Amino acid sequence: MNKAIFSAILAASLYALNAPVSKLLLKDVRPTMMAGMLYLGAGIGMTLMGLVRSKTGNGKQKMRLTKKDLPYTLGMVILDIAAPIFLMIGLSRTTAANVSLLNNFEIVATSIIALLIFKERIEKRLWIAISLITLSSILLSVEDSSSFSFSFGSLYVLAACVCWGLENNCTRCLSKSDPLEIVVIKGFGSGIGSVIIGLAVGEALPLWGDILKILLLGFVAYGLSIYFYVYAQRDLGAAKTSAYYAVSPFIGVLLSFIIFRVIPGVLFFIALAIMIAGTWMVNSDQPG
Repeated sequence: MNKAIFSAILAASLYALNAPVSKLLLKDVRPTMMAGMLYLGAGIGMTLMGLVRSKTGNGKQKMRLTKKDLPYTLGMVILDIAAPIFLMIGLSRTTAANVSLLNNFEIVATSIIALLIFKERIEKRLWIAISLITLSSILLSVEDSSSFSFSFGSLYVLAACVCWGLENNCTRCLSKSDPLEIVVIKGFGSGIGSVIIGLAVGEALPLWGDILKILLLGFVAYGLSIYFYVYAQRDLGAAKTSAYYAVSPFIGVLLSFIIFRVIPGVLFFIALAIMIAGTWMVNSDQPG
């Protein structure tokens, strides 16, 4: 059990690297190209892990995707093209700390879409959590508290969360299949798609040094994070794993403070307190 908890927290910590490190790399790389390279890093890295797994004989009993899964697979890839592009654009226009916290809006998007499309029941406690996280997201989207003008960077991040909320529901329909296969398809499908879009809109390929850095970040923050998340689920179950994974945005905030040495205003800390309350409401009463 302790090993599973460690895996869940490790998964959260690895993904927390995404916002602050991507913010640094975006100084020299355009957003769409950045998003594509991140997913390609996950795809390449997890492919190598799959080869290692096949050599050791650990992957023989895994269920494969079928033709029935094609609509959800296509939806997953398309949404995984859009979401990180929105995220990278948002990162280029707002702080990494804001982006780290706003990532929690994905919980709201996933829950509402599950209710509207898949008719899942939402408990009263989750409605309260959704309200708190939404309120916090609104506060984080305010660029200037004196005039209450909205930050377009934050709105792009919220758009990314909506895309990932849809993508989570598509991926849920594939949950019986091999997680590693899903990550590889996500990586190459979404990565290649984003790079093609980047080239089409006139973005240049990054320098080789930057490409290697982005691929490594994608492998760690996307590929390995998902891998350890799935590993933790084997012993903890989905609910408890998500409870531990919910620390990721707050680790991201801490890393952003350390890397950029920028202390935000009072409004950010009010939003942080509300976000912590909302996240706690989501996870404190989860069934095991």
